[in-house]
Amino acid sequence: MAHMCPRYERAIQILGKRWTGLLIDALMQGPRRFCELTALVEGLSDRVLSDRLRELEAEGVVERVVYPQIPVRVEYKLTEKGQALKPVVDAIHIWAETWFMPEDVDATVTSEPNQQN
Repeated sequence: MAHMCPRYERAIQILGKRWTGLLIDALMQGPRRFCELTALVEGLSDRVLSDRLRELEAEGVVERVVYPQIPVRVEYKLTEKGQALKPVVDAIHIWAETWFMPEDVDATVTSEPNQQN
């Protein structure tokens, strides 16, 4: 019996969570504030966004940067480990462009229940 590679399994556990791929994609463009991420990833609740960012920070994929000014400004950015996902994210974009037509995507997005996690 073949066994799943534990490293691959771990990566999928982290990256396969709902919203995580969209957050990583949004952060590929550069550092973002919490409210910017909320605006970019439509349908994502503040609670789930906070959870995902905390999880990605714990995994060393995202860094939380606090600027000591008044008011305090907090940004989230990808670490070197997170930036290393760029070829993966780019490959998913290419795959999606090849295999999904706009009407397929629209139908999925509009019929999907408003689920947060």
